[in-house]
Amino acid sequence: MIKIIGAKGKINDVDDFLEKVSFFAKKNNITIQSFDADFIFGKNHIISAVEHAFRAMEAKTNTTNSIEKEILLYASGERQLKLAIPKIGVKKGNVKIAFVLLENTKKIISNHIAHDLLKLLSLTRDDKVLEGDINTLKRFGIKENEIKTVMKSRYEDLILEKVALVDIIK
Repeated sequence: MIKIIGAKGKINDVDDFLEKVSFFAKKNNITIQSFDADFIFGKNHIISAVEHAFRAMEAKTNTTNSIEKEILLYASGERQLKLAIPKIGVKKGNVKIAFVLLENTKKIISNHIAHDLLKLLSLTRDDKVLEGDINTLKRFGIKENEIKTVMKSRYEDLILEKVALVDIIK
């Protein structure tokens, strides 16, 4: 089971934030990855990254040693963590964050678990932060001439293509 949520709030210390996320994930026997939502273009963007990451782990073509990091690579469209983390990782300050929560067992991730995570992190749920636009594409590194090649209704495809290309650039 996969759950994708958006949130807003303030991060004063990124390391403390990541430690809390890791602790919460272990305590609840789930996998969690967080992203700077300014680089996320909808839930399909994250779902595609998760699917690619799991395929890479199963085929033993993964670049990293964890599913969380592999998801981060694919979601960023980068092949190296040193590029992926500054690009799409969470940052200090007033932030918009996208989370993906994955079950490690056959249980369903409830809204209660998502609520508890956001409460622990002092964040407010806001799934609107997951919606991408032309500015998301530009922040992601997609050039104006690429954007002009598709209709607005196909913008998401540009991001999904970058996710898929990680397999080729690995």
